[in-house]
Amino acid sequence: MTIIDKYILKRYLVTFAVMLLLFVPIGIMANLAEQIGKMIDNDAPTNAIIIYYVNFTIYVGSLLFPIFLFLSIIFFTSKLASNTEIVAILSSGVSFNRFLRPYIIGATIIAILMLVMAMFIVPNASKGYNEFIFKYLKKGKQDRITSNIFNQLNENDFIYVSSFDPVRKNANKFTFERFNDDNTLDFKISANSIRWVEKDSIYRLIKYKKRKIIGDSAIIETKNRLDTLFTFKIDDLTPVSYIAETKNLYELNKFIADQRRKGASNINTYVLVKYRRWALPLTAFILTIIAVAVSSVKRRGGMGVNLAFGIGVAFIYIFFDKVFGTLAQQTGFSPSLAVIIPNIIFGILAFYLLQNAKR
Repeated sequence: MTIIDKYILKRYLVTFAVMLLLFVPIGIMANLAEQIGKMIDNDAPTNAIIIYYVNFTIYVGSLLFPIFLFLSIIFFTSKLASNTEIVAILSSGVSFNRFLRPYIIGATIIAILMLVMAMFIVPNASKGYNEFIFKYLKKGKQDRITSNIFNQLNENDFIYVSSFDPVRKNANKFTFERFNDDNTLDFKISANSIRWVEKDSIYRLIKYKKRKIIGDSAIIETKNRLDTLFTFKIDDLTPVSYIAETKNLYELNKFIADQRRKGASNINTYVLVKYRRWALPLTAFILTIIAVAVSSVKRRGGMGVNLAFGIGVAFIYIFFDKVFGTLAQQTGFSPSLAVIIPNIIFGILAFYLLQNAKR
């Protein structure tokens, strides 16, 4: 690595770090100013608020990593161009591809950091961040579906409840059905209510009734109250809406496999989270190339024009990401395509701008 490579790489990483250190505190202050009234009204303890903003920094910072990366490259590369440093480098016989090397190295470092954070650090922060929001900032609002819940536990077992209280671990109008391999009903359990008794680690069924099918007849068993065990967890009846964001790489893979086996209707939401994490490194490289190609040329209007272009591109990228993400969540659109298409579009843009920058 030459002196120029080290110089550019240092500027790359330092500017990115400064961008984070500048904008994240601004985000914290803006959020605090907006939410402090709700925190006071809902008696949020000070230590919980501090932990919330630690999680806020990690969670929101990870979401904005690509944008911060993009704008920081435009900022310092435009400065290099305005000082004619890039002209001097290219005039010395260095090709544009060679000039890109420290940027690619920097993008690799940032991409690895983003990937590790997304897979193992951000999920834990996301859990604390969302739990605080629904406990203190959106108090009374549901973070999951709580009525008419149907769930397939495996190929043979199905459960249904008419309503579910995640706080009390209680559900009403409970039905559990088990089918044989030939799709005939083996038995059916119903109860007016089911409650998870934490201290005894059991389920308590009220007005229990079991109907066991034997040939053409049925054996019916009833009890006013029955304490029993099931293979499912009470929280599995309906996971919180942000559940996928709170799971690390291995947990998410297992969770998606379980939800597929259960036939979950919102499986695309979970798969989308997984693919978005894996796409982060690709996004970092694409945005790096676009930023260098745009800002490496000295323009009339200077850095302001480049930054304006960069902000515009950033908003368009976010727009495409949101549109295709919503399509995947709300329709049968493929989550993989929802992640790939924006990157393909901006990859083509990166290639086009790079070819123009080489001229």
